Amino acid sequence: MKNAYLPLSVLLTGLLAAPTLAQTTTPPAGTPAAGPRPAGVPSAPGQTPAARPLLPQAPQGAGRLTGIILDATTKKPVEYATVALLPAASNTPIDGTVCDERGRFNLKGLAAGTYRVQVSFLGYTTRTENVTITDGATDLGTLTLQSAAQKLGEVTVTGERDVVETKPDRIVYNADKDITNSGGTAADVLRKVPLVNVDPDGNVELRGTSNVRVLINNKPSGIVASSVADAMKQIPADQIKSVEVITTPSAKYDAEGTGGIINIILKKNNLEGLNGSVGLAGGTRSSNGNATLNYRKGKVGLSSSVSGFAFYSPNRSELRRYLPGVGGEETLALTQNGDGNTIGGGGFGRLGLDYDPAKYHNLTLSVQGNLFRNSGDQSLYNNSLFPVRQEFLRDFDRKFHTQSYDVSGSYTRTFEQKRREWSVLAQHTRNRNNQEYALDQFNNEGFGYGPGTGVDYRERSLNLAKNLETTLQTDYVHPFSETATLETGAKAIMRRVSSDYDVSEDQTGNGPLIRSNTRSNVFDYDQDVVSAYGTYGFNLSKKLSTRIGARAENTRIDGRFAQQLSENSGLKQIYTNVLPNVSLSYQPQNPKKPGQTVRLAYSTRIQRPQIFYLNPFRNTTDTLNVSYGNPELRPELTHSFELNYTTFIKGSVVNISTYARRTNKAIESYRFVDEFGVNNQTFRNIGRNATYGVSLFTSVKPIPKWDLSGNVNVYYVSLKSPALGFNNDGVMYNLNLNSSYKFEKGLSLQFFGGLNSPRVQLQGKQAAWTFYSVGLRKNLLKDKADLTLNADNFLSATRNLSLELNSPGQFRQVSDNYIYLRGVRLAFNYRFGKTTAQPQKRRRSIQNDDTKQGGDSTGQGQQ
Repeated sequence: MKNAYLPLSVLLTGLLAAPTLAQTTTPPAGTPAAGPRPAGVPSAPGQTPAARPLLPQAPQGAGRLTGIILDATTKKPVEYATVALLPAASNTPIDGTVCDERGRFNLKGLAAGTYRVQVSFLGYTTRTENVTITDGATDLGTLTLQSAAQKLGEVTVTGERDVVETKPDRIVYNADKDITNSGGTAADVLRKVPLVNVDPDGNVELRGTSNVRVLINNKPSGIVASSVADAMKQIPADQIKSVEVITTPSAKYDAEGTGGIINIILKKNNLEGLNGSVGLAGGTRSSNGNATLNYRKGKVGLSSSVSGFAFYSPNRSELRRYLPGVGGEETLALTQNGDGNTIGGGGFGRLGLDYDPAKYHNLTLSVQGNLFRNSGDQSLYNNSLFPVRQEFLRDFDRKFHTQSYDVSGSYTRTFEQKRREWSVLAQHTRNRNNQEYALDQFNNEGFGYGPGTGVDYRERSLNLAKNLETTLQTDYVHPFSETATLETGAKAIMRRVSSDYDVSEDQTGNGPLIRSNTRSNVFDYDQDVVSAYGTYGFNLSKKLSTRIGARAENTRIDGRFAQQLSENSGLKQIYTNVLPNVSLSYQPQNPKKPGQTVRLAYSTRIQRPQIFYLNPFRNTTDTLNVSYGNPELRPELTHSFELNYTTFIKGSVVNISTYARRTNKAIESYRFVDEFGVNNQTFRNIGRNATYGVSLFTSVKPIPKWDLSGNVNVYYVSLKSPALGFNNDGVMYNLNLNSSYKFEKGLSLQFFGGLNSPRVQLQGKQAAWTFYSVGLRKNLLKDKADLTLNADNFLSATRNLSLELNSPGQFRQVSDNYIYLRGVRLAFNYRFGKTTAQPQKRRRSIQNDDTKQGGDSTGQGQQ
């Protein structure tokens, strides 16, 4: 069976060493072969010896050349290594052969003289030796070949991935190649990902919509269950390998909605041996430390990481509210001024086991968890002119505590048939968070408005929220041919969510706290989703391929209050959705423009509201601006279209996309002022959200040491709510630029900057914002360590995240929120361990991406 490798070896020789060696000829009948067959390769019965490769005519003689080729590390024979005989002053082979299974080679009939011997084989460094051949036997003895595999800390690898890569169905941002990320958080990383926006509060958007699912290593995680914004503060940037953006997911993914999927890939070492890293960063806005330790030997691999972080953020806000007055004039109804501070911190850790019990079988088990704490104090002065004149100062302390863990396991069965695969996966996620506040109200006090009488009102609140999620999943991939593949699978997700909220009041300011039965309750929410999908991909022609699929999902929802608010205060929903998906890819194969791809995709997706949108708890820390969820929300359906073109021009990549989204029963924030002058913020299925846009990404290399990439996204959004009589539309855009330059002696400089236009909302508009960072890195200790200095938004101390709400005929409100973003940090990272590369295994992982995500940890969105 070993002889079956011979044709491949000869072919590789022709491609890598000497093209003419791949050509063979059969001598005329009755003519002896031009030379002996390679040692160890017998003739087939009834045939003449194997033909000598067709080469330039070598001088004939009685010389003979022998030797043995061994691996320099293992000292084992390099079977079928190619041995070429070259003239002393030319690179054109004049004779050659391949080694047998013992690494031996034998060339006969050689003329005496001076030559060069070139030995090569795939995966090894080519070796060339001078040799003098006599009329007798010449033995080179043992020659060793060095493996071409790179070893950490020993060989400098010159080929590197680009910071941003484009693939047929996604864009990949390689975070570990961007030095301005060092010492930062996941929020800093996401700001640099093409098509993604992260506002100064940490809220994430993709192509203008916040309806996006964030995954970690292709899986949902309890760390993002309650707040994406808070989760992004907890993951160190130094532990992120890459971020994938999938704008039109196929049917194998859960029914993701309008925007797409953001998949954060954490670093995982698949190298043989013991290795790891430690990092420490200190800064004016945040600090963190992190460490990783990995070990792999043979069939078993262990990976682990742990990190801790702390942050500090002052805040300042101003608000003005206007109500319709006599004759259409606006009347000032409220002014607010607030000052406060927020501090927080926590930790994040993960542990993974990877085991290959036998060929084609793989088992994985992973556990990850997090702790997150923040607390803040704020003084808020209120001057209310409606419905009655009142001045008061509110001092409140807020605390937020959350912890979560994920336990997941998988079994993957691959086959000798390429791309065939079956997998079974299971995951359990638990998230628990406590949100509490204590406030004291002082009437007629603060800002020089006269003496007060002490505490006039006290309020205490505790909201305990729990989220349990269990997932079972199986997937099967079957290739019918090189161009036709079927993917199918089934999945069950069982969610158990609860919110236990309790409010106590003291109306006098010096009496006992009494529980408010009207403002306290327990809300339980169960959601079960059972789904199945099928996707078939095949080629329509050599240049045109397609993928057609559909996903069917059945949803059962049961929501209930412990204390019934009314006869119909419970919630029960059962519905089934069939969601089609299709894509076409065209590759012209133009030799003048290689790598061109045109892709057209359509999908229908569904997004179910998560607990952030459903939780009926009323956040009343600011009695004049309150927020609460709506447990009666229905899911929203989205139709997405995308036309994408990618090409490579002289080493540069250009990717341009046009896209359209239309969401029916869109879940939007809704605000209104009640008869008591209080601004209420909640959510409703209130109409249609349509978006039409174009995005352009390009990456160029003006000179070998300079990398430059940029992204521009321009889109028109139309928001309509016939039920409320609201309409708003406008053109929005965002752009960013990433530039890096590598100097000599391990010194590199990087700049990143971005601009976001004002954002159109159903009832208003949010101001534009900019961001930028500069990083300087120096490699140390033979490239095993690096020291990075970063400066972020250093030209101004704050950003004003201004928001204007406008509900014609009802109210107009302008709020200025000053976010402190100026920061400097110094980060040190050290990598240790001597490792060798290990081939990648095919893995499967759970992907729950079917729910609409919420805002920040306060349980409310932006005011």
